[in-house]
Amino acid sequence: MGDERLLDDFPPVSTAEWEAAIARDLKGADYLKRLIWRTEEGLTVKPYYRASDLIDLAMGSAPGEFPFRRGSRPDGEWIIREEIDADDAAEANQAARAAVAAGAEGVAFTALSIRCCTELDAALAHLEGVPVHFQAADEQLIRELMKRPELVLRCSTGCDALANVELAAEIAGAAPEGFVPFTIHAAFEEKGASSAEEIGFALAAGIDYLGALTERGVDLASAARAIEFNFAVGANYFFQIAKLRAFRALWARAAECFGAAPEQARARIAARTSRWNKTVYDPHVNILRATAEAMSAIIGGADAVSVAPFDECYRAPDEASRRLARNTQLLLRHEVLLGRVADPAGGAYFVEALTDNLAREAWAKMQEIEAQGGFRKARAEGRIAQALDSSLAARKSAVEKRRRVFIGTNQFADPAEQALDRVDIGWMNGRPRGARAYEDLRLRTEWHIAETSKMPRILLAEIGDAKMRSARASFAKNFFACAGLAVAAKKFVSTTKIAQTDAELIVLCSADEEYARIAARLMPKLKAMGRTTPVMVAGNPSNARELEAAGIAEFVHLRSDPVEVLSKWQRYLGIRN
Repeated sequence: MGDERLLDDFPPVSTAEWEAAIARDLKGADYLKRLIWRTEEGLTVKPYYRASDLIDLAMGSAPGEFPFRRGSRPDGEWIIREEIDADDAAEANQAARAAVAAGAEGVAFTALSIRCCTELDAALAHLEGVPVHFQAADEQLIRELMKRPELVLRCSTGCDALANVELAAEIAGAAPEGFVPFTIHAAFEEKGASSAEEIGFALAAGIDYLGALTERGVDLASAARAIEFNFAVGANYFFQIAKLRAFRALWARAAECFGAAPEQARARIAARTSRWNKTVYDPHVNILRATAEAMSAIIGGADAVSVAPFDECYRAPDEASRRLARNTQLLLRHEVLLGRVADPAGGAYFVEALTDNLAREAWAKMQEIEAQGGFRKARAEGRIAQALDSSLAARKSAVEKRRRVFIGTNQFADPAEQALDRVDIGWMNGRPRGARAYEDLRLRTEWHIAETSKMPRILLAEIGDAKMRSARASFAKNFFACAGLAVAAKKFVSTTKIAQTDAELIVLCSADEEYARIAARLMPKLKAMGRTTPVMVAGNPSNARELEAAGIAEFVHLRSDPVEVLSKWQRYLGIRN
């Protein structure tokens, strides 16, 4: 049995044969439009990849070997880091100890400001051996930690490495190995950056840091080990895996250019699930989103991973949501067994090709920033913010026009779901997210119903062609649900019955070629009855101008701007801020 070669029964298939089979299945359809994905990074993703796509890629290193493309460690383990948002030292310590007892391996104090050594002792009590990250650290805390050799070797901070390079040079030059006093904040994903931009910006920031510190006499080894890179991990699963792999390899090459030895070129990466794509409505979908993001971070080789509680986007997380977030990583480790394999994506044709493509795009982005004076100058002059604002505007537009889907929010929403009683509006306002425009629509509807005890009456009038009327009604129902507006769908055989139905808004659902006839019969009947009920059409018929002349008020279809259209008709129905 051991000598049998099972694959011998399956002869190799050439690329030409695959392409011929695809052409037959397409039946004349455009290959580029149907099967080629052009991403926001400007990359072209093919429908399949083969070993030949990797011929020119440098694939020789193993996990834990320079340039660390396949991971900075020879194993697949990572630190399960839990964020603690308490701002009182004693409370933060209690929460941290509870988290560690329940499975967390490291903690990050996100809101804790240490004002004296007594508070530091209180925060770290009984956390011996636990890696602790102080996100809101300042110079005072860093100096206090430097005085405490019994603490410093298991601590890191979120102090911006580029905010004060003189301080960074002083501390990095004196910091003991194991203490990570500074962070390169690379969570550009939450600000709109594409994967290539994220890598490029982070790389440029890191190079600027190394340059500034070595110019000030800090040896390269001390400078490199004094920083951690903090990334947000978004929903584009394979791109997020490739993003961390590409960054690690590029950082190693950049450090090598400064003269770093291979061991000094390892990037320390902390990853956190993205805030930007989490939603108030259908919030348990956030658990699924965070699980996929955590998997990307782990498979991509992050050293520490934090999973956000599912309700963080609309209120202070409770114990149950924090437990679910923690257990997400525990499940991935102990049941999915992700830690058993180093770089499980290694050798996958698509992932390897994508890693290389992102690396090339990101290196070009870094070179562009360097040519203009470096990251600090670009940030000070607003060029980084300008690029991010442009990318974020495009991403928000994609969400609002439903080209980018948020399940339960801009697609497949449940209009019966209520969120008003569990939402902290002040908490929401401090956290920009992609779903906010739709959530505002939904909350307005909820407030209206709470104040008036009345849901607007919207009729989906299905008439004519059986197939099209059903499809159009399903589309319209989903469209209005995105604003929390329930609809009543009903089949009709005559326009008279439609005209007699009590409704504040009528949506005709039929085939394009039937709308002119239906409108010609319905609109006079409504007028004769003294009714001014607006009538919409579900679809985008070629004779839209003719229908408008007949009295049709609106057309809802795939090219509609849902936020604009729904806001307009909310106002008509008396639903206001």
